[in-house]
Amino acid sequence: MTPLRQRMLADMQLHGFAPRTQEAYATAVRQLAEYYDKSPDLISEEELRDYFLYLKNEKKVARSTCTQALCGIKFFYEQTLQREWQFFDLVRPGKEHKLPVVLAVNEVHRILGHLRHPAYRTCLSVIYGCGLRLQEGIGLQVRDVDSERMCLHIRHAKGNRDRYVPLPETVLPVRDGELLTDDNIVREGEVIKLVAVISGGSMCAGGMVNISEGRDREVP
Repeated sequence: MTPLRQRMLADMQLHGFAPRTQEAYATAVRQLAEYYDKSPDLISEEELRDYFLYLKNEKKVARSTCTQALCGIKFFYEQTLQREWQFFDLVRPGKEHKLPVVLAVNEVHRILGHLRHPAYRTCLSVIYGCGLRLQEGIGLQVRDVDSERMCLHIRHAKGNRDRYVPLPETVLPVRDGELLTDDNIVREGEVIKLVAVISGGSMCAGGMVNISEGRDREVP
């Protein structure tokens, strides 16, 4: 790891960024350096302009990808290198207004009905029924379930904030001992692969999947 990367990681830790945010920002700077095949501190403001034109016009990246790259690169130059460039005020993509994909009840039942592994079924049922983000569902522990008050304690959610969410009886994850225990804990990579299989590679923001060609597949 280069001293420059170490310094950027230290700056992000001091700002309280989550590990996944640190990884995403560092990756954005690394990809910029690889594009020009030189250290990022040697890249000029004009080269930055050309790079974002490349992302937009040639690579045609999604708005969210471009925004993430902008945030990471902007943090590196403004916080780590202490450079104030006006370019960063001009490049932010415009906001998109898209309607979310909402599944019908029978579609949800069809998806969950294909899950043979109890831990997978429980995890995705809780994610969908409680409106959790994927990482929030994966991180649930037995101690987070309050079956008396019927709520979940979500710890270290986005922005490093805790919150409580209602827990419908239909997705109470302690039934038949199916909760994320030491024996059947669901690993992050397994759930992500599972979601990709069911959805054909796409997910919607609420944490549940968007049905495509994978509707009738049987999954673990």
